[in-house]
Amino acid sequence: MGRLFLEHLGGTRLFSCTNCDVFLTNRSELVSTRFTGATGRAFLFNKVVNLDFGEVQDRIMLTGRHMVRDVSCKKCKVKLGWMYEFATDESQRYKEGRVILERALITESEGFPENVVKNQETDTSSAVSSH
Repeated sequence: MGRLFLEHLGGTRLFSCTNCDVFLTNRSELVSTRFTGATGRAFLFNKVVNLDFGEVQDRIMLTGRHMVRDVSCKKCKVKLGWMYEFATDESQRYKEGRVILERALITESEGFPENVVKNQETDTSSAVSSH
């Protein structure tokens, strides 16, 4: 079985799997909130981690024909949405390689500020004496 490897992108607003709370993505990766999935509202993201990917399927959607694959949580295996592999309509190609997560299946929460590294040349409080 092996050890489960999970990633974390950081960020000040985080999105996680509602079922098991594993990290998926952050607000800076959000492209659009104007999508609809099987459970209602859905969000389009640039990058999502900690997913398992299903087989590629040809689907006819409201915006045309797309090649997509279902995405599931890597930890608990719950289906969370899908990833666009290919769009036949040129106007829909911006979706390719991006991931839809269904809003009802993810939780948004506060993250944490990124660590700011001080410039050591101007920070005299960290100077070390040579004595």
